[in-house]
Amino acid sequence: MAEPFFTIWGRLNSHNVKKIVWFAEELGLAWQRHDIGGAFGYTDEYLAKNPNRLVPMIEDGKVCLWESNAILRYMAAEYGGEAWFPSDPIDRALADRWMDWQITFADAQRLPFLSMARVPQAEWDMPAIERDMASCARQLAILDRHLAQTPWLSGSRFGVGDIPMGVYAYTWFSLPFAKPDFPALADWYERIKTRPGFSSYVMIPLT
Repeated sequence: MAEPFFTIWGRLNSHNVKKIVWFAEELGLAWQRHDIGGAFGYTDEYLAKNPNRLVPMIEDGKVCLWESNAILRYMAAEYGGEAWFPSDPIDRALADRWMDWQITFADAQRLPFLSMARVPQAEWDMPAIERDMASCARQLAILDRHLAQTPWLSGSRFGVGDIPMGVYAYTWFSLPFAKPDFPALADWYERIKTRPGFSSYVMIPLT
């Protein structure tokens, strides 16, 4: 049997690696993943290709690429066709904006996530956690209003624009801190959860 041609470098407990693995499943790619980063460290070979000391990185025989949302855009354009990479630049941009919007949300969610996943509860800085949870909630109120008007962040159907926030939504709904209700966001998330790649590779223990 031929080796998978699409190689993903990165530990699966990384939000950004989850994006790529989930999308590879959505596209039906033959892929393989190698643990690197975090507890696995970095090899000199990896750092020669990606000097950022971050994950993920992909190689497919055509390009070696890092930066998760850039990888998603490349995958959509190279392997997805019209369903994943619309020819209309407006349709692409309206979905694409949520991929960059996720970056700001990730900054707000970082401390609550790291506290829950990697810090003993006795050491939680609750004032800081509550501050950042409130910041997350303010941003998610924007997302909730948008999803009340359209079924997906990519428009009328699920698309690449839903991938980044889908990963971060799993963490949001897993956090054991007080959260407001966002009905449209919750409905979108329930539909995301039915996608096999999401349930297999995103909905794993947070570590």
